[in-house]
Amino acid sequence: VPGAMAAERALAVATCTAPVNIAVIKYWGKRDTDLILPINSSLSVTLHQDQLKTTTTAAASRDFTEDRLWLNGAEADVGHPRVQACLREVRRLARKRRGGSEDAATLGLLSYKVHIASENNFPTAAGLASSAAGYACLVSALARLYGVEDELSEVARRGSGSACRSMWGGFVQWQRGERPDGTDSLAHQVAPETHWPELRVLVLVVSEQKKPVASTAGMQTSVETSPLLKHRAEVVVPERLAQMMRHIRERDFEGFGQLAMRDSNQFHATCLDTFPPIFYLNDLSRHIIALAHRYNAHHGHIKVAYTFDAGPNAVIFALADTVDEFVEVVRRSFPPATNGDQFIRGLPVSSAALPQELVAAVVTEPVPGAIQYILHTKPGPGPQLVDDPSQHLLGADGLPRRRA
Repeated sequence: VPGAMAAERALAVATCTAPVNIAVIKYWGKRDTDLILPINSSLSVTLHQDQLKTTTTAAASRDFTEDRLWLNGAEADVGHPRVQACLREVRRLARKRRGGSEDAATLGLLSYKVHIASENNFPTAAGLASSAAGYACLVSALARLYGVEDELSEVARRGSGSACRSMWGGFVQWQRGERPDGTDSLAHQVAPETHWPELRVLVLVVSEQKKPVASTAGMQTSVETSPLLKHRAEVVVPERLAQMMRHIRERDFEGFGQLAMRDSNQFHATCLDTFPPIFYLNDLSRHIIALAHRYNAHHGHIKVAYTFDAGPNAVIFALADTVDEFVEVVRRSFPPATNGDQFIRGLPVSSAALPQELVAAVVTEPVPGAIQYILHTKPGPGPQLVDDPSQHLLGADGLPRRRA
């Protein structure tokens, strides 16, 4: 019976999307490299998936002969220890959830090999938290495939520390935790994405190249050699976390912005305090920092705030009513090379006329072509299930679909 044969060979499949997050109180340094347990708690803003997201499809079939993984269309190493850790943990939770019950369908599914395909709609490994979105998405898709609904931030953390924060939308704290087994090193939502509707985010993409020192290697060198990092984790961060949560609760942009900039600066100071030193910021990053301070000084209060992760791209926070003017300031300071029409991506930005005294005070020496593009976005929700089968990245044969 052809129908029965088809049913036998049916593919179990699940597709999810997951967001990027940007830390405003930074995580840098692990106290346990296997379990990915941090030396300090951290706090982040989840960015909207309309602009930045990873999409992942996970499929299981009795016909698959081996586990396979594709990233942005190219086959990748499914044996990577962190990918394996996520697979192992989700399968363990699925077994536990069945309570040992011999549910044939699930047991069958758990014994099948899996195919996983993942795509980002933004540059990978350029300091835009691609691993956070990637592992959060992997774990979400696998959990959906196997019917797991447990606390998943602990599993995502095993893939990439910051991925645990991408399991939630809005404003998210990753608690350091105390237990050696990591069961209390979890992320939770401080406030939903709807909490601060005026908050906007501008990502200034200066370089799409891969960064010179991968975060994983960099932070361990910092843990081993930087006395400043130890002081930061033990003394500075606990106080800052409490302050930052208060600023977010009160929607106090002045407080939020100043603290975000100070914490970013201190994170990069610990990189400089590492031996040998690590440089994630480049000359252009420093230009942007100086520009933000001149702009705020001209206005007499904090209207824009920068933060930089382990890479040269600036992430700028501003309120909605500041975006048009500041984007024009950036455009004048770093005139786009050729892609004038593609210079601003994401949410719409209106043109703004700049007062002459603002230009004189803030736009000092233009650096043409230095910024590739600006991505305009805002806080957004956590991982989402994709119900539309046409959006699956794997076809009925379990192989990546040809993308138009």
